[in-house]
Amino acid sequence: MTLGSGGSSVVVPRNFRLLEELERGEKGIGDGSVSYGMDDADDVFMRSWTGTIIGPNNDIHEGRIYQLKLFCDKDYPDKPPSVRFHSRINMTCVNPESGVVEAKKFRMLENWQREYTMEDILTKLRKEMVAPHNRKLVQPREEWTLFCPT
Repeated sequence: MTLGSGGSSVVVPRNFRLLEELERGEKGIGDGSVSYGMDDADDVFMRSWTGTIIGPNNDIHEGRIYQLKLFCDKDYPDKPPSVRFHSRINMTCVNPESGVVEAKKFRMLENWQREYTMEDILTKLRKEMVAPHNRKLVQPREEWTLFCPT
């Protein structure tokens, strides 16, 4: 995120940017279909986050709640966070063994721009669930919902 007028721009420092995202995540987003927040309020580096996506209506994902982990290293927001589904899901951009969202298969991560946010990632993943190439994939039974932590 950059601020400025008259052609000048100021780069918002990492922690200020993350504080803005935290505030937005705590207030709630849009229709409530995605949410996110910090894993540990005492983490001064604001690295580890949990995201939630509620499955889209009229789809195989309807009624399911998906948990994700997002990790923002020191280069965020210049580089994307790592994103990993904690809940099992079959999507073409998600590694079926680890739940990692693979950047080469998820355009937003592959073509990351500093202006993108964790909210954007979650919203785009939710839209990706109903894309034709994902919509036809068989999903794991709900009792098989968690990837083993690594």
